[in-house]
Amino acid sequence: MQFTKMHGAGNDYVYVNCFSEPVPTDIPATAMAVSDRHKGIGGDGLVLICPSPVADARMRMFNADGSESEMCGNAIRCVAKYIHDRGIAKKPELKIETGRGVLTMQLTLGGHGKVEQVTVNMGPPILDARRIPTNLPGDPPKNVPLDVAGQRIDVTCVSMGNPHCVTFVEQLNDDWVLRVGPLMEQHSAFPRRVNAEFIQIVSPQEFHMRVWERGSGETMACGTGACAGLVAGVLTGRTQRTVIAHLRGGDLKLEWASAGDVFMTGPATEVFTGEWNPLGT
Repeated sequence: MQFTKMHGAGNDYVYVNCFSEPVPTDIPATAMAVSDRHKGIGGDGLVLICPSPVADARMRMFNADGSESEMCGNAIRCVAKYIHDRGIAKKPELKIETGRGVLTMQLTLGGHGKVEQVTVNMGPPILDARRIPTNLPGDPPKNVPLDVAGQRIDVTCVSMGNPHCVTFVEQLNDDWVLRVGPLMEQHSAFPRRVNAEFIQIVSPQEFHMRVWERGSGETMACGTGACAGLVAGVLTGRTQRTVIAHLRGGDLKLEWASAGDVFMTGPATEVFTGEWNPLGT
């Protein structure tokens, strides 16, 4: 299986071109094997770049634990770069089908005509608690207390096509992310589990964020999570509608337009290509 390793702000995945490669027979097992950073290629998951009857390509994204996710903001920028730079759809505006629907993105080219930055119209946030989904009260749940391991934490929940639980903290640290994060992911308030974001506000135009991703653990960045953080910041009066999100792997520019759509701009980087032998021989 031919593959390409790419990352968006450090959020790294193994990408397979299913325009030319067959879809793996056992996708969850393949995702777990290639994601292993010691015995595999290493990454936060597996992304299949597939033909689409309604868009330039279709993205299917699988977490490191083999579970399929509806959407990944950093991965979709890399998919856009891949299909442009490989000539599958070489144009300045692309449409990519996801579990969230068809998303539109604008490409910024660098040297040699290759994509360096991508602006994605992530669509409007989903604020209906039943569709996030969560059983916490409110549409959306905003500054709602959540009991986690005997600790009461105020959270705000948003979906960007996948579920997010945002906590604003005075100081980011490992305890929030590595202890509280996995407990939030598995909390009974979230029937499909949840991505847990922890955000330290710098100013109304800037915040730092770390994330515990559903099915992958802590990652260097989460595009949908950063978008959810912006929405939560606006809803709770902490941020303006345009911010810079500082993630462990890099920065994302975010805007929640007055018309309702959230726009995310960030880098897309190719690291290397190779061949994966699923038998390990």
